[in-house]
Amino acid sequence: MSNIATFLRGSHPRLRTSLRPALITTLSAVIVPLCLFSVFLMMAGVAPLDAFRAMLQSSLGSSYGIGEVLVRAAPFALTALATAIPARAGLLNVGAEGQLVVGALGAAAASALLKDIGIVGLPVLILAGIIGGAAWAGLAAVLRTKLQLNETISTLLLNYVAYLLVAHILQGPLRDPASFNWPFSPPIPDGMRFPVLFDSRVHLGLLIAPVAAIIFALALWRTYWGLNLRVTGGNPQAARRAGIDVAKTYLTVMLIAGAMAGLAGVLQVVGVEGRLRPSTGVGFGYSGFLAAWMVSHHPLWLLGSSLLLAAIVVSGDALQITSGLPSSTVGILTALVLLGVLARGHSQGVRL
Repeated sequence: MSNIATFLRGSHPRLRTSLRPALITTLSAVIVPLCLFSVFLMMAGVAPLDAFRAMLQSSLGSSYGIGEVLVRAAPFALTALATAIPARAGLLNVGAEGQLVVGALGAAAASALLKDIGIVGLPVLILAGIIGGAAWAGLAAVLRTKLQLNETISTLLLNYVAYLLVAHILQGPLRDPASFNWPFSPPIPDGMRFPVLFDSRVHLGLLIAPVAAIIFALALWRTYWGLNLRVTGGNPQAARRAGIDVAKTYLTVMLIAGAMAGLAGVLQVVGVEGRLRPSTGVGFGYSGFLAAWMVSHHPLWLLGSSLLLAAIVVSGDALQITSGLPSSTVGILTALVLLGVLARGHSQGVRL
């Protein structure tokens, strides 16, 4: 237990050396985009300081705003883990978006089959979401290990297939007859949903994200599995010569990544929305992808980058009210952050 405490305090030398560059690169990927966004606001006739003050007030200035940031940050963090875990093995998973929605589909389908069996049904919904996300990521892993198909292409294209699959099912066997022809799944019974805190959308399922990040951090730096993972990511040929089954490692990390993204889908369907919609989780996988790259796939620091991106998203409405700009304007700031991350990766010789 003391080892875990020492690890989390950052006194472990390996952790300290990985935290410092992660912090520096995160700040550089945020400060420069903020300056460029300020220029955009001035060109639009908006005072940057007033806009940033309104954004900060709406996202972190009230208990409601903080709750909404947490509700967004948890699935962002899980999809960031879905990116970071394969990245440690040298794989580029761009499919967290599709894995999330298939996980959400699994949870919604399990709810429709079980009806209302109370809180004992919640673990079943979680398991169904994990299986759905893992299966979707596993498909890309098999394509990589058996057919040598680049996982970047396969995971990206499978995102579109996932949304088409969900749209088809919501128009057919999973459509709620009482939804007045809207393509929604039947509502998940209240007894099978995550318990909420007070009168808000904050629910106990949000704890899954930080727990998963801590577990992966411990596994990465304190287990032989983590050592094999890092060796594979550093040099697959050397890993093979050392007796590591690289194909098995690839399959394992992709299944775990899909499970994380599937959990993000469960949080949305079971914890927030209460049913599956065609728009469930749109953009969450790509936000998680950005959150992971902002901190060089550090499993603990991505919790902070996920909170930052969630605060930006939540503050969009305030920007529209106070400045007259569309709420989607915050997407420009997010895009600038992405460009900053890409520029940093290019300067370090990293190929995305």
